[in-house]
Amino acid sequence: MHDLTVSGNLLEAGLWAGIALTLLAWASRESGRLRRLWAVLGVAFLVFAVSDVIESQTGAWWRPLWLLALKAVYIAVFLYGAMEYRNISRAAGSPPPDAAPLADTSATEPPLKGGDG
Repeated sequence: MHDLTVSGNLLEAGLWAGIALTLLAWASRESGRLRRLWAVLGVAFLVFAVSDVIESQTGAWWRPLWLLALKAVYIAVFLYGAMEYRNISRAAGSPPPDAAPLADTSATEPPLKGGDG
């Protein structure tokens, strides 16, 4: 079972590193608030990947205690990222993903005929 835990943590580390590199690439193509957001999240995911490598060696996400504290900081950074992205989207005039309007089906439905149908 120990090998599975180690392998799982290393696999997670690779996933987080991939996300980090993607975010950092996005940051290099953006400007302003969005550039800063992608860069902050990219670095956070990269350090998160390193913490999973450390976790694979210690066998626990709460040991040593500083590792637990570091993971708590990630949660705060990721929440900041979600809120900041929402603010940037609102400022740009686009609705956040959870507020997307229903699809307009009027173009695909035949027009209603007058009278009793």
